[in-house]
Amino acid sequence: MARLYGALFTLSLIWGTSFLFIKLLVEPIGAWGVVFGRCLFGTAILLLIIAFRNDWKGFKELPLGSVILVSLLNNAIPWFLIALSETKITSSYASLINATTPIWTLIIGFLFFQNKLRLFQWLGIALGFFGIIILSGVDVTNIMDQSIVGLFTMVGATLCYGYSTHLTKKYLSTVSVTMISLSTLLVSAIISLIMVLITDRSIFTMILEPSIFWGLVGLGVFGSGIAYLLYYYCIQKGSPEFASLVTYLVPISAMVWGAIVLNEDIHLSMITGFILILGGVYVSSKKPKEKNIRMSKSA
Repeated sequence: MARLYGALFTLSLIWGTSFLFIKLLVEPIGAWGVVFGRCLFGTAILLLIIAFRNDWKGFKELPLGSVILVSLLNNAIPWFLIALSETKITSSYASLINATTPIWTLIIGFLFFQNKLRLFQWLGIALGFFGIIILSGVDVTNIMDQSIVGLFTMVGATLCYGYSTHLTKKYLSTVSVTMISLSTLLVSAIISLIMVLITDRSIFTMILEPSIFWGLVGLGVFGSGIAYLLYYYCIQKGSPEFASLVTYLVPISAMVWGAIVLNEDIHLSMITGFILILGGVYVSSKKPKEKNIRMSKSA
């Protein structure tokens, strides 16, 4: 569990900057340009890592159908929807809506994957989400002032994430974390390349501009390539629900990055939200004691 929590927190630190990068990149290169750029750079760093380790085991045996489905639902479609949403709503609203991913993961697991829900899981999810609201300082009564399109595209992204984590656990559990990360990013790069060719080819002339290039390096190399090694590790060694809890921690890391890089103040509400979110993560991912499991089975 120590390694799992370490991977989860590291992932949240990396993904804490993702919404910022997306906000900066989506206007000049468009939503599909953002998806293609982050998939391209993510694939490149993973190829370098695998080549350095000479670890191509399992590449030829990949279940192509499952890989394509997970690529669509965990990368291509939700990343496009997130980028699209940030043309309509602020990044703070986007990150808040993204934090509902664990809720959808639980519901989808219950409806489509025969997962049983325990009361403390719901309590943990509710506790964490309440912490997100406090941390963000968002007035939920004014949330409808934001674009309806932006809100629904972000919800669509969280639904994709929730479903894809279960698909990964069910169909790709025997595939190495490295191969899942590489194959899904590679397929997503191909899909997004096709969409860029159809919609707007100007990205190919803009991608080498310093501000865009380094933004895509941050979003692709770290936010996609390295982050997805950690993400699929959390799914395989933990559970889809556990991995989805990273969405609770991302706003925290965003606040930390703001304090370190931009010298922004950290208020009491941030600390309160932080404590509630950590409590939610712990309660939601806590497993029943082995003794209780045996007693329930004997009953």
